[in-house]
Amino acid sequence: MLLTPLASAELVIIANPNSGIERLTKSEVINIYLGRYRRLSTGSTAAPIDIANGEENKAMFYEQLVNKNLAEINAYWARLVFSGKTRPPQQVDNAEDALNIVANDTNALAYVERSAVNSQVLIVFEWPPDE
Repeated sequence: MLLTPLASAELVIIANPNSGIERLTKSEVINIYLGRYRRLSTGSTAAPIDIANGEENKAMFYEQLVNKNLAEINAYWARLVFSGKTRPPQQVDNAEDALNIVANDTNALAYVERSAVNSQVLIVFEWPPDE
């Protein structure tokens, strides 16, 4: 069996085509996924979706986004939840669930592999080739 290296998956952030969002900056993605703010330029509130802890794409996502491993991200969220300041992104079991939610919710955002993107969603952020 041939194992695909973790770094080979190309992750992108997707939104609903009717969300009014065309592009997000890396700073906006960081702020949304770390609960710093969720208000979008469209005036709506972003509803970020996170893949379950067992999924390797979650680890890769946070490593690429903020250079943190899952233990650091979980500790970060534990502190914020305890303080009552914000709540973490909605958890789903897999990328297919994330795609379905984004396709049906104009506020939802999710990270998925580029190869999973379909015509029901829109890519609003992708990492530059050198990152």
